[in-house]
Amino acid sequence: MSTTDADAHAGGATAERIRIREVGPRDGFQNEPELLSTDDKLTLVGALMRSGVERIELTSFVRPDVIPQLADGADLLDRLEPVPGVSRSVLIPNERGLDGALLRRDRFDEVSVFLSASETHNRKNVNRSIDESLAGLRRVLERAGDAGLRRVAVIATSFGCPYEGEVPVARVAEIATALRDAGAEEIGFGDTTGMANPRQVARFFPVLADALGPDVELTAHFHNTRGQGLANVLAALDAGCRSFESSFGELGGCPVPAGATGNIATEDLVSMLHEMGYATGIDLPAVISASRRAQEIIGRPLGSHTLVAGPVQWSPHA
Repeated sequence: MSTTDADAHAGGATAERIRIREVGPRDGFQNEPELLSTDDKLTLVGALMRSGVERIELTSFVRPDVIPQLADGADLLDRLEPVPGVSRSVLIPNERGLDGALLRRDRFDEVSVFLSASETHNRKNVNRSIDESLAGLRRVLERAGDAGLRRVAVIATSFGCPYEGEVPVARVAEIATALRDAGAEEIGFGDTTGMANPRQVARFFPVLADALGPDVELTAHFHNTRGQGLANVLAALDAGCRSFESSFGELGGCPVPAGATGNIATEDLVSMLHEMGYATGIDLPAVISASRRAQEIIGRPLGSHTLVAGPVQWSPHA
């Protein structure tokens, strides 16, 4: 099925478009215990880029001893053939990471920066306070803007922290506003350990939309740790969110704490959106094929439901 066919299946040219950023090559791969070869990564990333995915997070410029799985990030960027219409993104942890990334400025289009909404998770994840993280990220965002890169900021544990419990939405809005003022054009809100529920999500996004204004894109990043990922997507859709991050095959997780399983699967998200009459531009069978190949390379079953069941063969557009 071509991208055009996929959109026609999702309701035709008049269907409302939902933006999806594929994060499996970074967020998914980094949680795999066995190192994947760069050749295998290139095979999978190439398949995803040809599937109609318009945005893809490829790697992160982190210290190799911290995340060995992403030590080949520079080589991956150098060898990856660009695909017209696909925006390539890298995750930047700090200014040193930005220094390395900017040596290959012509090989990507967006940068993502990140911090947590709770002090405890932020310290366990990056060994900094939130204020210390914000100070560093302001410099990263300024320099990335000077380099002409689109800037995305992601706030982990936006919907709850496994160490502190509830994170007040006002605190998330305060951090998001600081990131917007530092130059972020898009703010992602991460349900990092799968603690969100649909009612909470429905209340969350109107508050953040009011706080950030119409010029900032709001993106939802849900995990399926407790099986509520797609229910949370539906709640976010109803609350006005039109941008999501997902990972093919349901790859991914969070290194702290243990038990935080993968992101919602891209194919599950696309399948649901298409059946609801939304357009994504993504060829669902092509993403399923990429997940099937990833399953073979990794050597274990992946968590995606659509990978097992296949796409729905009719379209009720409920």
